[in-house]
Amino acid sequence: MSTPLNHLSPLSVRERSACMCRHGFACSSFEAGHALHLIQARIASATRSEWVDAVVEHADAATGDLVVRTLDGAAHVAWNAAGAALEAPAGTPIALHVRYGVLAVGRTQFNVALC
Repeated sequence: MSTPLNHLSPLSVRERSACMCRHGFACSSFEAGHALHLIQARIASATRSEWVDAVVEHADAATGDLVVRTLDGAAHVAWNAAGAALEAPAGTPIALHVRYGVLAVGRTQFNVALC
């Protein structure tokens, strides 16, 4: 006699999973604010006219929170688990793609959750 297999629905599996960045490892999720997906990076680079220049006003490396202000004065609050706040302390010039949630510090790009 065989034992029945436990079948888990995709929803219950998704609810139980946690990104590895919560445990001090590299992000294992491509959700907003986690790892940058290749397609996200490519589509942001394909829409060059939507990048805006900005300056980091506040960066909290402990929480991953960033406040950036574009050159036209608009403020954006962003969050990133992959270390964007470490790479871009206050006063750092950055580029921000608001539609696709990509923050660029030099050649390094981060997936950000814009609030």
